[in-house]
Amino acid sequence: MTGFRIWDLVRWQPVTKSQIQHPKSRFLTGTIVQISISRGGLPKRAVSEAALTPLGLEGDAQAHPEIHGGPRQAVLLITAEAVDDLILRGYPIYYGAMGENLTTRGLDRRLLRAGQRFRVGAALIELTKVRGPCLQLDVYSASIKAEVYDAQVKAGDTSSPRWAMSGFYAAVIRIGVIRANDIITLESELA
Repeated sequence: MTGFRIWDLVRWQPVTKSQIQHPKSRFLTGTIVQISISRGGLPKRAVSEAALTPLGLEGDAQAHPEIHGGPRQAVLLITAEAVDDLILRGYPIYYGAMGENLTTRGLDRRLLRAGQRFRVGAALIELTKVRGPCLQLDVYSASIKAEVYDAQVKAGDTSSPRWAMSGFYAAVIRIGVIRANDIITLESELA
C-alpha cells in the first residue's frame, strides 16, 4: 500500500453564500420560550403553538386595536432576558405579562433593529419598531415603563441601556405555524 494520507478521505467542496454565517447571527439566534395570546389586553396566556397570520397570531386580539396591532404591529417580541431582569428588579411579571406574543431566549436585544428579518418556525417576521409602553403596564407598577423605555429609546438611540426592553413589533412576511422551542434566527438586515 502506498502512503495513506488523511487528506485522501476529505472531499473539498466550494462554500456557498448561504453557508457563510452572518456575523451577528450567533448573537441573533435563539429559541421561542413562549407563545402568548389573549382575547384582548394583558396578560397573555401561553399556548404551545399558533398560526402566524398577516395580522398576528390566530386567536390573539388587542384591547386597543387603534393603538396596537395591524400589519406593521402584528406581533410583539420580547426577550426572556429582559423579562428576567425586570423580575430580578422586583416587578411581579412573568412571560406573557408584558403583552408579548413571542418570548425569546438567546437574542441579544441590544442588536435588534427595525428592518431585520427573522425566521421563526415556518414563518418569517420583520421587526418594524420598538414598542412604546402603554398605560396598561401600570398594573405591575407605575415605574415599569421608565425601566423599559426612555428618551434615548424613543429617539432611536440604540446605545440606551433600555434598548428593546419594552419589546419590538414585527410584521409577518411569510405566514406559518410556530411552536414553543422553535429556533428564531436572523435571516437578513434592513429589508
